[in-house]
Amino acid sequence: MAPIPAPKVLVVDDEENISFLVSSALRLDGCEVRTAAGGREAVTEAERFAPDAIVLDVMLPDFDGFEVLRRVRNAGCQAPVLFLTARDGTGDKVLGLTSGGDDYIVKPFVLEELVARVQVALRRRGSSPLSSRLQVHDLVLDDDAHRVWRGDTEVHLSATEYRLLHCLMANAGRAVTRAQILDHVWQYDFDGESSIIESFMSNLRKKVDASEPKLIHTVRGVGYSIREP
Repeated sequence: MAPIPAPKVLVVDDEENISFLVSSALRLDGCEVRTAAGGREAVTEAERFAPDAIVLDVMLPDFDGFEVLRRVRNAGCQAPVLFLTARDGTGDKVLGLTSGGDDYIVKPFVLEELVARVQVALRRRGSSPLSSRLQVHDLVLDDDAHRVWRGDTEVHLSATEYRLLHCLMANAGRAVTRAQILDHVWQYDFDGESSIIESFMSNLRKKVDASEPKLIHTVRGVGYSIREP
């Protein structure tokens, strides 16, 4: 039987950290994710990517999310749209929902709630995330079981090490900045202090990369990446 394709979600937000956090959470939930930072880019990406759902910021640098929605609908995209915005006025919510939006989520938001709302929108459309498993080469993370294996050997991680590995594997092949790691793993701003990251990364490498090939790499001047050998 052919595998069911992962549901595709387009995340549109000009705030890099929010885009990163939302995208990471959706990838962990089994979705294929692409991002856009502006209205024009979002319209172009929606046409190319054909998403099953769109998480759409209202306040964008070129034109707003309502105009993005109008343009993607005119182009034939019928994916459910979940507005993500700092605007919490009743008028904005009514406009968002009456202009064709399917949900309206106000910043600051709870990440788990946003993912749950995307799941509901995907179920209504007939799509659903595949599984809670992430894999890079022979490294497997099962979020349902909260367990990690390298080949046939289980890797025992602390709670923080597990979150750190989550962050890397959800963005496999991409460079993850130190600031993004601090946001995602600790949800705290350490005022630029990154020594805590180096400490936990060293411990994680000793456990995950105890055998060849090495999967975790330092991206000089940026942060870290986990990728296929």
